[in-house]
Amino acid sequence: MNNQRWLSMSFFVFFFTWGIFLPYWTGWLTSAKGLSVTQASIIMGAGMIARSFSTFFLFPYATRNLSLLRVLRWTTLFSFLIAIAYVPDSPFFVLFGLTVLLSAVYPVILPGVESGASLLMQQERIHYGKSRSFGSIGYTVALLLIGIVTAIWNEQAILYMMIVGLGIALCFFFQHAPEALQQPPSQASSVQKGQLKALFANKPFVIVLFIAILLQGAHASYYNYGFIFLDGMGINGFYIGVILNIAVLFEILFFTQADRLLAEAKTSTIFMIAAVGSTVRWILIFLFPVVGIFIATQLLHSASFGMAHFAFIRYISNNLPHSLIASAQGVYAAVAMSLSTALLTFPAGYLYDQSPRLAFLSMAVCSIAAFFLILWSKRRITVEDI
Repeated sequence: MNNQRWLSMSFFVFFFTWGIFLPYWTGWLTSAKGLSVTQASIIMGAGMIARSFSTFFLFPYATRNLSLLRVLRWTTLFSFLIAIAYVPDSPFFVLFGLTVLLSAVYPVILPGVESGASLLMQQERIHYGKSRSFGSIGYTVALLLIGIVTAIWNEQAILYMMIVGLGIALCFFFQHAPEALQQPPSQASSVQKGQLKALFANKPFVIVLFIAILLQGAHASYYNYGFIFLDGMGINGFYIGVILNIAVLFEILFFTQADRLLAEAKTSTIFMIAAVGSTVRWILIFLFPVVGIFIATQLLHSASFGMAHFAFIRYISNNLPHSLIASAQGVYAAVAMSLSTALLTFPAGYLYDQSPRLAFLSMAVCSIAAFFLILWSKRRITVEDI
């Protein structure tokens, strides 16, 4: 298996499980485990906080002492074991503890894969968008399968699909991998002490990170309550999977063409499009809380998520030294992909109990703030790639 194909498959196997965990776990807690939306929001919010701290501290610590491949293998193994522990019936505090533990370990796989992608982009000119699109395909397959199995059986099948997905990922990561990921920390792009200080001393990086925080955090309501929102409209589980897949299909199209279409675009331009797309998306759901409009806004996922993610990855690949890549990935995964979403889950859960529409409208506040931050940075930061 060549390195491009290995990277593609690594994205596929991770995002297959991510397509189960991210959109369905809150719904699984409420339906299969009988929790209220507020209780599930507390558990998921706490889990995302744990996720942010683990990717901020655990991932850099692991990469200081282990190769990226070993990090991927151990985190996948522990995630698989934790998922199995969900099988018995459990009270609230046990579900809380298991979710916090799973959220602290399982998402660490993602910055590991993304760091491997950055290394391969630098060393072998691997096409990131091409391989990342396989992650979107894995996400799509998971959404369709979950829709089918929940329609045939019940929501408990979500857990068993997660266990199967992690088992497949475990088998894959224990196969042969690119040499760059097998190098010990002293020879590869390990995270060294003081690199976080170096990152945060880099003003353009901090600004780019804050923009990513706002844009990725703006998906909190969608990730946590999209399934419940559609289920509340009486949509069949299979069709919910189809609807959620529309966003991923357009994400796939974007990533397969992103390297070519955005080859000359500045980071600020890509972020600007993402901010506008995100704002339009959440306001439309607020104004028109009907299935047809929700489906239409799924097309904007390639902008609200895809462009924001691509802009950040390309920025660090083009502007940071090799030694800072893993650290930057850990910070991004911890703060933009985890902590921002976690913190916004709590007010979004409260607003959802008041009115589901308000939970989505509140996300537009973040995307609008990102828009103005981009305008401000364009006028005051004189770095060419921003």
